[in-house]
Amino acid sequence: MTVLEQPGSSRNKSSLAGPPPAWRPRVDPAPLLPDAEPYRLLGTEAAARLDSGLLTRLYVQLVRGRRYNTQATALTRQGRLAVYPSSTGQEACEVAAALALEDRDWLFPSYRDTLAAVARGLDPVQALTLLRGDWHNGYDPHEHRIAPLCTPLATQLPHAVGLAHAARLKGDEVVALAMVGDGGTSEGDFHEALNFAALWQAPVVFLVQNNGFAISVPLAKQTAAPSLAHKAVGYGMPGRLVDGNDAPAMHEVLTEAVQRARRGGGPTLIEAVTYRIEAHTNADDATRYRTDAEVETWRAHDPIALLERELVARDLLTDEFVRDTRDGAEQLAAGLRERMNAEPQLDPMDLFTHVFAQQTSQLRAQAAQLRAELDAEAAGHTEDAAGTDRSAEEARP
Repeated sequence: MTVLEQPGSSRNKSSLAGPPPAWRPRVDPAPLLPDAEPYRLLGTEAAARLDSGLLTRLYVQLVRGRRYNTQATALTRQGRLAVYPSSTGQEACEVAAALALEDRDWLFPSYRDTLAAVARGLDPVQALTLLRGDWHNGYDPHEHRIAPLCTPLATQLPHAVGLAHAARLKGDEVVALAMVGDGGTSEGDFHEALNFAALWQAPVVFLVQNNGFAISVPLAKQTAAPSLAHKAVGYGMPGRLVDGNDAPAMHEVLTEAVQRARRGGGPTLIEAVTYRIEAHTNADDATRYRTDAEVETWRAHDPIALLERELVARDLLTDEFVRDTRDGAEQLAAGLRERMNAEPQLDPMDLFTHVFAQQTSQLRAQAAQLRAELDAEAAGHTEDAAGTDRSAEEARP
């Protein structure tokens, strides 16, 4: 006799009554379910209602973003960056995330989301400072409302929830948009962030860029869920599944989620189905786990090409517009290249500047030790220079 055949089991209808009503879901799960297919606008009849100004603005940002990606990749090959996780092919997600926010809102990016920060207005050099190895963060988060680029997977998500929850408690109409890759959804921080966000009805939007791989691990080996967007239902928030290469669809879905959060509607989980055209980083050999044919298939679904078709259909892709857009992108790349090729002036004492608001006794001791070593090194260089000068005087006839 099995446990299910025991008296009182769920299969024995004449036994004990069922559990009390407290087990029932607090909300109807049906409205939370994502669409069966990724939401699209480009190439559909709904594209006719899209604003031309928005389309051209998105196009300019996509072209700039692509040029930014290629320039940053080139800087890595030249040794000017230690590493660069390219977002080539994912520019629609990056740009839409930045444009969907208001100035008062906060962006919580991952290490691959430097383009989102640049599209939000951050200086490209500051965005790349972390990847250069000069600082832990190259900009003031409070000034730009952009949290530090997060290298550990998904640890920025609970921070986004905390900030959003605090803003709601204070009555500030601030929304946090947290970006993460598909690999980050396998981390405990992802679960904790979504659980707290839903319980607190925090004004936060979670954007999962499903680019197919967590380094070399495909999505099919990370989760058995119908989609990552379906995971939202288990936490009590709506899930949206959207074509991550469709820039206006991304902008619409993100904008709706941000506005919903600002109105007090709580969090939303958005899965953007996109693809990582480049390798994980310059240290990765993507040919070991995917084929060139697969990459080429996704190149046919390039976000810039998709938007260009709509602009051509509306006679908006004029020669002058294309030339001005490309010139602006080249100016961005040239400025980035020139400034990144300059040798940075670094002060080793900055190691202790932004660790604690008030330095601990251990840090003060370490700082004093380093200062003494630097002073001794400087004094040694001075003595060497003086000795060289004396030798030169003695050698004169």
